[in-house]
Amino acid sequence: MADDARTAPANDAAGTPVLQVDGVRRMFTRPHGDPLVVLESVNLSLRRGEIVGLLGRSGSGKSTLLRIVAGLIQPSDGHVVYRNQRLDGPADGIAMVFQSFALFPWLTVLENVEAGLEAQGVAPHEMRERALAAIDIIGLDGFANAYPRELSGGMRQRVGFARALVMDPTVLLMDEPFSALDVLTAETLRTDFLDLWTENALPIQSVLLVTHNIEEAVFMCDRILLFSSNPGRVIAEIEVPFKHPRNRLDPRFRYLVDDIYARMTARSPVDQPAAVPTIGERLTEVSTNLLAGLIESLAAPQHGGRADMPEIARTLALEVDELFPIAETLQLLGYAHITHGDLILTPLGHDFAHADTQDRKDSFARQLISRIPLAAHIKNVLDERPNHRAPAVRFLSELEDYLSDSAAEETLSAVTRWGRYAELFSYDDDAETFSLEQDAE
Repeated sequence: MADDARTAPANDAAGTPVLQVDGVRRMFTRPHGDPLVVLESVNLSLRRGEIVGLLGRSGSGKSTLLRIVAGLIQPSDGHVVYRNQRLDGPADGIAMVFQSFALFPWLTVLENVEAGLEAQGVAPHEMRERALAAIDIIGLDGFANAYPRELSGGMRQRVGFARALVMDPTVLLMDEPFSALDVLTAETLRTDFLDLWTENALPIQSVLLVTHNIEEAVFMCDRILLFSSNPGRVIAEIEVPFKHPRNRLDPRFRYLVDDIYARMTARSPVDQPAAVPTIGERLTEVSTNLLAGLIESLAAPQHGGRADMPEIARTLALEVDELFPIAETLQLLGYAHITHGDLILTPLGHDFAHADTQDRKDSFARQLISRIPLAAHIKNVLDERPNHRAPAVRFLSELEDYLSDSAAEETLSAVTRWGRYAELFSYDDDAETFSLEQDAE
């Protein structure tokens, strides 16, 4: 693993792309035969000496794109060019680090790192030499004979990095490699990786990183491609102008993080009320405890009804995929607005924060009826039936005319949870039936 394998410094992104994605589209077929488009018309280039981040919410197709680039799955349309050759399957020089450690538990650290080389038929002496060098570089010297069960999560992920680096890759693909780690371990591993990268101590020339963590993207990447969802497509390309090492407290760093939050929530500015969904629009299941908790946090004196989303994410230790659904549900229900990366309580939200339990439930019931058509539909059906009962499958089959099976189930589950909390209707889990009888829970 020669120190000069990546001949360009980390900030040199000139020249012909090492890898290029041209018009990639990926479509799956749902069980009932309808198409589901996951990626649509994605273009990107990866140049020598840069780390490019793919940033977006869950379901935006980022990991699917990474697997297409790795040659593990084929695009429905478009293609990937690597080293001026069209990619038709796994290619030499492209390695991947996964979110899950995916180590062989019966093999030692050294044997896990050697596994890929053994599959390629590398001679035993060379295999051992390269594996030990990778283990040393990634900071696991002294643990070569340990088993995965004897290692911490951070150390197991270091084995994952060593297993990728031992292949001497030109391009390293990273699929949320720090998300399964605790905050301090993840930060240490990010910093160690960047130190090796900036010191040209790694064989790789370019990195493609999938993440949903905005701060991680700004901390690590030279460019960030921002993805929308359903289907996934690139909606913005953001240059990160800071040199490594980067200071998270630098006002310019904070401004860029805030700007990306604003871009990711720009669909519903404060002066344009959030569109009310139809019966068939997908809803995200969010706990009413989380909804109430965020309202209370926003109403607290330190926020006064308005909070910067990056700041409240840090305060509440929430990731983007956790904070955004809560904030967007509050907006959908009329308790808050999202604008320019800030979350702002409405007068109704302030009232909810200071109401007692029953008044909160009454408020929630009114908002469900007026702003969630599926909730109003279930209530109307129950009101019209003589026995005030209806099976869940009746509503699920309606949703499946618009949504995938899993999305329909999540949407109905969300409205069921919210309706129960608001005492709008009851639901019997065993009988899978809605009713207007008092909930037995």
